[in-house]
Amino acid sequence: MNLLGLSVLALALGHVFSNAVRTIPAMAADVLQRDLGLTADGLAGLTGAFPAAFALAMLPVGVALDRWGVKPTALALMAVGAAGSLLAAAATGPWTMLAGQVVLGLGCSGMLMCPVTYAAKTLPPQKFGLWGGVIQAFGNTGMLLSASPLALLVETAGWRAGYVASALLAIGAAAAVALVVREARPSAGPTRSLAEDAREVVSLGLSRAIRGPVVIAFASFAAVLGVRGLWGGPWLMEVKDLSRVAAGHVLLACTFALIAGPAIAGLLERRLQAHRRALLVAGHLGAAAAILLLVAGGALGWGVVADAALLAAFGLLISLQVICFALVRAAVPPAQVGRALSAMNISFFGGAAVLQAVSGAAASVGGVGAALAVFAVALVACTLAFLRLPGPR
Repeated sequence: MNLLGLSVLALALGHVFSNAVRTIPAMAADVLQRDLGLTADGLAGLTGAFPAAFALAMLPVGVALDRWGVKPTALALMAVGAAGSLLAAAATGPWTMLAGQVVLGLGCSGMLMCPVTYAAKTLPPQKFGLWGGVIQAFGNTGMLLSASPLALLVETAGWRAGYVASALLAIGAAAAVALVVREARPSAGPTRSLAEDAREVVSLGLSRAIRGPVVIAFASFAAVLGVRGLWGGPWLMEVKDLSRVAAGHVLLACTFALIAGPAIAGLLERRLQAHRRALLVAGHLGAAAAILLLVAGGALGWGVVADAALLAAFGLLISLQVICFALVRAAVPPAQVGRALSAMNISFFGGAAVLQAVSGAAASVGGVGAALAVFAVALVACTLAFLRLPGPR
C-alpha cells in the first residue's frame, strides 16, 4: 500500500475510536443505569448528548478542514476525544457523565470527516466512492471492540475500563496520524471571516445541490447508533434474556455486517453509479424492514438465530449510506468538499441526537421494542422525502 493509502487508514483510526466509544452503552446500559442512578430513557437522553455535541461541532470542523487542513484538525480532535473518554471514565453521576459525553461528541465530530475529506481532496473522483466504503468499513471495526471484548471487560473490570481503553486508542490514533500523514498546506484563498465560512456550511446543507442526501442522512446514522450503539444490547438482554457476553456475541453479527457492508457498498457505487439513488433507497427501506421484523419477532417468540440474521441484514443494508458521501462529493467543487461533507454530517448526527431522545421516550412507554421501532419509522419517512427531492445522481 502506498503512502496515500496508509495516510487515509491512519486518519481512519480516529473513526475506529469514535465507533468504539460511542457504542459502549449497548453493552453496559444496565450497569451505567445502576451506577449513575439513571432510568432507561434517562440514559438515552444522556448519551444523546454525544451526537448533539457532534452535530454542533460540525460547523467549525468543516471550516477547519478546508481552512487549516486535515492533519492539524485530526490531531486536535483526537486529543479532545481522549480527554472526553477519561472524563466519562471518572463520571460519578448523571451530570459528570453528561459532560463526558459532550466532550466526546466534540472530539469525535471529525473522526469520519477527516479521512473522507483527505480522500476527497487527494484521490480521483472515480475512486472516491470505493475509498469512502473502505474508510467506513475500517472505522466500523471499532464496534468489534464494543461487542464481545467490551462485554468481557465490563464483566471483569467494569464499564469505566471501557472508556479508559478508548482513551488509549485515541492516543494511539493521534500518534499514527502524526507519524504517517503528509499534507500540503491549504492554499490561501480570499480573506473570509470564520462566521462567513460557518454560514457557507449551513447554506450548503440547505442548498438544492445536496438537500436530498442531507434529508436521508437525518435518519441513516441515527438508526446505526440506535440499533447497534444503544438498544441492541438491552433488546437481547432484557427481551431475549441473554447474558451480557452472549448478547455481545450476537451483536457481532451486526458488527461484522457493518464492517463488510460499507466496502461492498463502495464497490456497488463504483460499478452502478447510474443507480446510486436507487441503491440508497433500497438499502434504507430494507434496513427499516429488518428492524420491524426484529421487533415483531420478539412478540412472536422467534429465536436468537433469527435476531442475529436480522441484525446482520440491517448492518449490510444500512451500510449503503456511504453512497451519501459520493453524492455530495459529486455535487460540489473540491474547495468546498470539507464544508459540504460537514453539512451533511450535521444532519447525520443531529438526527441521531433527536431520534435517540425520541427513542428514549418511546422506551419509557412501550419498552425496548418501541424504541427500536422509532428508527424504522424515521428511515421510511426520510427515504420517502429523499425520493421527492432533487439532488446529485
